[in-house]
Amino acid sequence: MTKLSFSEHPAAVGETYFQHMGTAAGFGLSMIAGGCACLVHGLLPFAFTSTGSRTILRLHERMVVHRARAARHRGAGGEAGAFAPPPAA
Repeated sequence: MTKLSFSEHPAAVGETYFQHMGTAAGFGLSMIAGGCACLVHGLLPFAFTSTGSRTILRLHERMVVHRARAARHRGAGGEAGAFAPPPAA
């Protein structure tokens, strides 16, 4: 069994434990809000017509921009490539 580390993953993405907690909480709350908007949209098709897709795009941009910043912070090596999105077809 691997040893649990509260700092290994946050450090791998260029954050402290508390920075990572805040970032993850922000992502989670945004996903909950976007999901709720999608549920309402399912019942009321005229409501929240683009909220879910905008939420996904915004979160994706934040994550990709953050990965690039973290990769520059760590240098060329590390896990930066492991989290890169697949190349466009």
